[in-house]
Amino acid sequence: MSSHKKSPDPPLHLTRGEEEIMKILWDLGKGFVHDILERCPEPKPAYTTVSTIIRILEQKGFVGHRAYGRTHEYFPVVERNDYTRSYFRNFVRNYFSNSYHSLASFFTREENLSMKELEEINRVIQEEIERKKNRAS
Repeated sequence: MSSHKKSPDPPLHLTRGEEEIMKILWDLGKGFVHDILERCPEPKPAYTTVSTIIRILEQKGFVGHRAYGRTHEYFPVVERNDYTRSYFRNFVRNYFSNSYHSLASFFTREENLSMKELEEINRVIQEEIERKKNRAS
Protein backbone atom coordinates (compact mmCIF):
# COMPACT_ATOMS: atom_id res chain seq x y z
CA MET A 1 0.00 0.00 0.00
CA SER A 2 1.29 3.44 -0.91
CA SER A 3 2.32 5.81 1.84
CA HIS A 4 1.37 8.79 -0.33
CA LYS A 5 -1.49 10.60 1.34
CA LYS A 6 -4.08 11.56 -1.25
CA SER A 7 -6.00 14.72 -0.54
CA PRO A 8 -9.74 14.69 -1.17
CA ASP A 9 -11.07 15.72 -4.56
CA PRO A 10 -10.78 19.49 -4.81
CA PRO A 11 -13.71 21.66 -5.80
CA LEU A 12 -14.42 21.26 -9.47
CA HIS A 13 -13.65 24.68 -10.86
CA LEU A 14 -11.34 27.62 -10.39
CA THR A 15 -11.60 30.83 -12.37
CA ARG A 16 -8.66 31.70 -14.59
CA GLY A 17 -7.45 34.27 -12.04
CA GLU A 18 -7.75 31.82 -9.16
CA GLU A 19 -5.89 29.20 -11.14
CA GLU A 20 -3.05 31.64 -11.91
CA ILE A 21 -2.67 32.48 -8.23
CA MET A 22 -2.74 28.78 -7.31
CA LYS A 23 -0.01 28.02 -9.88
CA ILE A 24 2.18 30.66 -8.26
CA LEU A 25 1.44 29.36 -4.76
CA TRP A 26 2.11 25.75 -5.83
CA ASP A 27 5.49 26.90 -7.20
CA LEU A 28 6.30 28.91 -4.07
CA GLY A 29 5.06 26.30 -1.60
CA LYS A 30 4.05 29.09 0.76
CA GLY A 31 4.15 32.85 0.75
CA PHE A 32 2.71 36.18 1.70
CA VAL A 33 0.53 38.21 -0.67
CA HIS A 34 3.52 40.36 -1.67
CA ASP A 35 5.49 37.18 -2.59
CA ILE A 36 2.65 36.04 -4.83
CA LEU A 37 2.26 39.51 -6.33
CA GLU A 38 5.99 39.58 -7.23
CA ARG A 39 5.50 36.44 -9.35
CA CYS A 40 2.42 37.74 -11.19
CA PRO A 41 3.03 38.64 -14.83
CA GLU A 42 2.76 42.20 -16.07
CA PRO A 43 0.50 44.06 -15.88
CA LYS A 44 0.48 43.11 -12.22
CA PRO A 45 -2.87 43.06 -10.44
CA ALA A 46 -3.44 45.30 -7.43
CA TYR A 47 -2.36 43.99 -4.03
CA THR A 48 -6.01 44.03 -2.91
CA THR A 49 -7.01 41.93 -5.94
CA VAL A 50 -4.47 39.21 -5.09
CA SER A 51 -5.50 39.37 -1.43
CA THR A 52 -9.17 38.96 -2.38
CA ILE A 53 -8.42 36.00 -4.67
CA ILE A 54 -6.39 34.34 -1.91
CA ARG A 55 -9.30 34.72 0.53
CA ILE A 56 -11.68 33.20 -2.05
CA LEU A 57 -9.26 30.30 -2.55
CA GLU A 58 -9.18 29.82 1.20
CA GLN A 59 -13.01 29.75 1.33
CA LYS A 60 -13.00 27.17 -1.49
CA GLY A 61 -10.62 24.98 0.50
CA PHE A 62 -7.57 25.37 -1.76
CA VAL A 63 -5.45 27.53 0.53
CA GLY A 64 -4.68 27.66 4.24
CA HIS A 65 -2.77 30.25 6.24
CA ARG A 66 -0.60 30.82 9.26
CA ALA A 67 -1.15 34.11 11.06
CA TYR A 68 1.76 36.23 12.22
CA GLY A 69 -0.06 39.04 13.95
CA ARG A 70 -2.05 40.81 11.24
CA THR A 71 0.02 39.23 8.45
CA HIS A 72 -0.85 35.89 6.90
CA GLU A 73 1.41 33.38 5.20
CA TYR A 74 -0.57 31.28 2.71
CA PHE A 75 0.06 27.72 1.56
CA PRO A 76 -1.72 25.29 -0.78
CA VAL A 77 -4.03 22.76 0.85
CA VAL A 78 -4.87 21.02 -2.42
CA GLU A 79 -1.94 19.50 -4.31
CA ARG A 80 -1.41 20.51 -7.93
CA ASN A 81 -1.67 16.90 -9.15
CA ASP A 82 -4.95 16.36 -7.30
CA TYR A 83 -6.46 19.49 -8.86
CA THR A 84 -5.16 18.55 -12.33
CA ARG A 85 -6.57 15.03 -12.01
CA SER A 86 -9.98 16.33 -10.89
CA TYR A 87 -10.06 19.06 -13.55
CA PHE A 88 -9.12 16.62 -16.33
CA ARG A 89 -11.61 14.00 -15.14
CA ASN A 90 -14.39 16.61 -15.29
CA PHE A 91 -13.15 17.86 -18.66
CA VAL A 92 -13.39 14.35 -20.14
CA ARG A 93 -16.82 13.82 -18.57
CA ASN A 94 -18.22 17.18 -19.76
CA TYR A 95 -16.73 17.36 -23.26
CA PHE A 96 -16.15 13.73 -24.27
CA SER A 97 -19.06 11.90 -22.60
CA ASN A 98 -16.64 10.36 -20.10
CA SER A 99 -14.89 8.52 -22.93
CA TYR A 100 -11.10 8.54 -23.11
CA HIS A 101 -11.45 6.84 -26.48
CA SER A 102 -13.37 9.90 -27.76
CA LEU A 103 -10.73 12.18 -26.27
CA ALA A 104 -7.90 10.26 -27.97
CA SER A 105 -9.78 10.21 -31.27
CA PHE A 106 -10.35 13.95 -31.07
CA PHE A 107 -6.69 14.78 -30.48
CA THR A 108 -5.33 12.38 -33.06
CA ARG A 109 -7.74 13.59 -35.75
CA GLU A 110 -8.31 17.25 -34.92
CA GLU A 111 -5.02 18.51 -33.61
CA ASN A 112 -2.79 17.76 -36.60
CA LEU A 113 -0.28 15.89 -34.50
CA SER A 114 2.99 15.03 -36.19
CA MET A 115 4.10 11.44 -36.66
CA LYS A 116 6.74 12.03 -33.97
CA GLU A 117 4.10 13.25 -31.49
CA LEU A 118 1.81 10.30 -32.26
CA GLU A 119 4.73 7.88 -31.79
CA GLU A 120 5.59 9.51 -28.45
CA ILE A 121 1.98 9.21 -27.26
CA ASN A 122 1.97 5.58 -28.37
CA ARG A 123 5.25 4.94 -26.49
CA VAL A 124 3.84 6.43 -23.27
CA ILE A 125 0.66 4.33 -23.61
CA GLN A 126 2.67 1.15 -24.27
CA GLU A 127 4.83 1.82 -21.19
CA GLU A 128 1.71 2.23 -19.06
CA ILE A 129 0.22 -1.00 -20.47
CA GLU A 130 3.42 -2.87 -19.56
CA ARG A 131 3.48 -1.31 -16.08
CA LYS A 132 -0.12 -2.39 -15.44
CA LYS A 133 0.54 -5.89 -16.76
CA ASN A 134 3.56 -6.24 -14.47
CA ARG A 135 1.58 -4.98 -11.49
CA ALA A 136 -1.23 -7.50 -12.20
CA SER A 137 1.17 -10.47 -12.29
